[in-house]
Amino acid sequence: MTERLDARRPDAPTLSAQYQPGEVEQRRYEQWVAGGRFRASAQSDKPPFTVVIPPPNVTGSLHMGHAFEHTLMDALTRRKRMQGYEALWLPGMDHAGIATQNLVERQLAGEGLSRHDLGREKFVERVWQWKAESGGAILGQMRRLGDAVDWDRERFTMDAGLSRAVQTMFKKLFDDELIYRANRIINWCPRCLTALSDIEVEHTDDDGELVSIRYSADVVVATTRAETMLGDTAVAVHPDDERYQHLIGTEVEVPLTGRRIPIVADEHVDPAFGTGMVKVTPAHDPNDFEIGQRHGLPALAIMDERGVITAHGPFQGLDRYEARPAIVAALREQGLIVAEKRPYVHAVGHCSRCKTTVEPRLSLQWFVNTGPLAKAAGDAVRDGRVKIEPAELAKRYFAWVDNMHDWCISRQLWWGHRIPVWYGPDGEIVCVGPDEEPPTGAGWRQDEDVLDTWFSSGLWPFSTLGWPEQTPDLAKFYPTSVLVTGYDILFFWVARMMMFGLYAMDGRQPFDVVALHGMVRDEHGKKMSKSFGNVVDPLDWIDRFGADATRFTLARGANPGQDVPVSEDWCQGSRNFCNKLWNATRFALMNGAHVDGPLPAAGELSTVDRWILSRLAHVTAEVDEQFEAYEFAKVCDLLYHFAWDDVCDWYVELSKPVLAEGGPGADATRRVLGHVLDQLLRLLHPVIPFVTDELWIALTGGETVMTAAWPAADRTGIDDAAEDEVGTVQRVVTEIRRFRSDQGLRPTQRVVARLDGLAGAGIAGHERLIRSLVRLDPPADDFQASATLAMPGEVSVALDTRGSIDVAAERARLTKDRAAAEKEVAQARAKLDNPAFVGKAPEPVVAKIRERLATAEADLVRIDAALEALPS
Repeated sequence: MTERLDARRPDAPTLSAQYQPGEVEQRRYEQWVAGGRFRASAQSDKPPFTVVIPPPNVTGSLHMGHAFEHTLMDALTRRKRMQGYEALWLPGMDHAGIATQNLVERQLAGEGLSRHDLGREKFVERVWQWKAESGGAILGQMRRLGDAVDWDRERFTMDAGLSRAVQTMFKKLFDDELIYRANRIINWCPRCLTALSDIEVEHTDDDGELVSIRYSADVVVATTRAETMLGDTAVAVHPDDERYQHLIGTEVEVPLTGRRIPIVADEHVDPAFGTGMVKVTPAHDPNDFEIGQRHGLPALAIMDERGVITAHGPFQGLDRYEARPAIVAALREQGLIVAEKRPYVHAVGHCSRCKTTVEPRLSLQWFVNTGPLAKAAGDAVRDGRVKIEPAELAKRYFAWVDNMHDWCISRQLWWGHRIPVWYGPDGEIVCVGPDEEPPTGAGWRQDEDVLDTWFSSGLWPFSTLGWPEQTPDLAKFYPTSVLVTGYDILFFWVARMMMFGLYAMDGRQPFDVVALHGMVRDEHGKKMSKSFGNVVDPLDWIDRFGADATRFTLARGANPGQDVPVSEDWCQGSRNFCNKLWNATRFALMNGAHVDGPLPAAGELSTVDRWILSRLAHVTAEVDEQFEAYEFAKVCDLLYHFAWDDVCDWYVELSKPVLAEGGPGADATRRVLGHVLDQLLRLLHPVIPFVTDELWIALTGGETVMTAAWPAADRTGIDDAAEDEVGTVQRVVTEIRRFRSDQGLRPTQRVVARLDGLAGAGIAGHERLIRSLVRLDPPADDFQASATLAMPGEVSVALDTRGSIDVAAERARLTKDRAAAEKEVAQARAKLDNPAFVGKAPEPVVAKIRERLATAEADLVRIDAALEALPS
């Protein structure tokens, strides 16, 4: 690739023999930032393109999911900037209420202190101190990945502007009676001592127990939490269950308590589950709470905030996990246990921060009435204001927003936005806006709770642009253009931003498109987990392979809405791709390729030059189409094969004889080669920005490819005849190369051959190129063919390989290769014929197995032909 065929232009820079990412990436990024390349202006006349970053936790560091998501956002933003948009990618961080408070509390514990020793004000000061000293490590890591964000606009969900937005939103919702305070069942962490949002609860299938308890001769109920029977206030049956019609309206005694409770009829009960009877504990189960509300049942709280039993009796003071076996033992002693099943696997919720089992708990909390807000969020997608990509995931979105429960927004923490409500000595409740003074005087106190972190992040698309003020940024960049995020938080975050954005911005959506991606998994399709030992650190890949290789690996697996398997081998392959680009550009510079002046007219170009320009036009159009559909994997695949196959493996090789010969043809090829690389580097820049900028500047002498115009597909350059002609040459060369490889001929070994039928195939003018590429010498008068290859069309190639190969050794090698190919076919077919594998494995993994099968089957055909062609 790097051999020198002609003199380099005097002003052409010299590229090193090999691409070294570490020598390029930091230098390039610092130049971009210093040059203001990422800044966006609200005063610009250009059309806006806006992306707000899903704010990472202030406690976090860059993981593979971040690297994947940021690569996609960066690619979109860089392309739009090149297309002439005023592109804003806005960065920031989330204050991460529970995670940050836990972290600082652990630090205090190491000093022998608790937050209560400091008091609320001093504790919050301590958290701000931690943030200043240690928080936000991920921001520096984003720079290493190449994130082209506008650092001048960096935001934090607890900064002054966003805090004002949060207080304004709370006040607005409160005044519109869309916020209320009530006793409801919420997710409660007995370790963190706070309510949790649904996204903060991780559900796993755990081993537990299912115990069937006899309440009377006719009443048997089953439960996985026997301790909650102390709070039972009813037994429920289905109203249409004929087995229990005679019991509805009667009473039964709760074992161990002496309390009598009613038997009620409720349609929530599934008659087919267990005995068709369920115990109702309204204070400790969300479904039971709803049953209790419908039937006016009392709610008896029998546990405190730490999960300790508070019900009077022998179990008072026991932890919930101590009480459970004690209660079962007491029931067993009285002969009231009908059945016990252990282990009984069932879904159990855990606090995502500390892994403690979550306890459903009746608690006085603040809630958002999501009914009208959720309806508006659903309507915005239905009427086309917001488009979800891929479209099939819209059904999942509707399933959530159309059935949304009211949202518990209060958290029992100190770090976060404190609820702006004051309580008076006579029961007064006053909600205070940001420009209002809170009430003063004896007996007034502010609510102790803070708001759910998702409340502030729900305002992110407009609060970061200056809302509630009507700022130039808000006028220019709202609504944002696209939200890139995972399908796993479609409900938890996307729905909240939709509700709040439509509500605060008078029906204007927070974003035009929601582009959903899947989760990054290992090469076998398994979820990355420390317990599995398969977690990949993107910073390790950046250190070893470079940021561009890491980005290309991730983007090449990004099919909309699908999970993304990655492996180190694939990243190494991406590094090789970057090296291939480097070597091609280095070759071009050494041989005088340039971008000066217009391209020669088509009549002045060779067929090969017209072919590569035609291929460039096709690829440019296809890349544009796939970018607009958020098909990042297809974009990368198109550009990979165009760069590696068409440009490097074919055009550069086909150009070498022309460049070596010199003259007008070589001059035209130098200009075409410069143009093709110029356009290719622009097309690749959004995904692999560092190496493309380095190479583009070297090739063109421009300031940066970041501000170069995005390539437009030149339909006038499409030349079907040239593509057909060169396509025939490629097929001939490929078949000859395959034959040489199968016969064990060295790549540099020359073989005498006669080429027939070239004129009939329309490629007679390319005979010199063909012979040069495949090391074929013309035949002498005494030529005798030992093998003949049938080619596409009328072409045939007769070769004299006598004395060039060891026939016996070659036959043994091919026979061994055939056995390996047969084994590969058998293994691939076994997997594809297994419904369990095909049904459960990610589609990219299945596709790879299908590709392996097709390759192995083709190898068998090729090897059989090679064996047949060997001299006897």
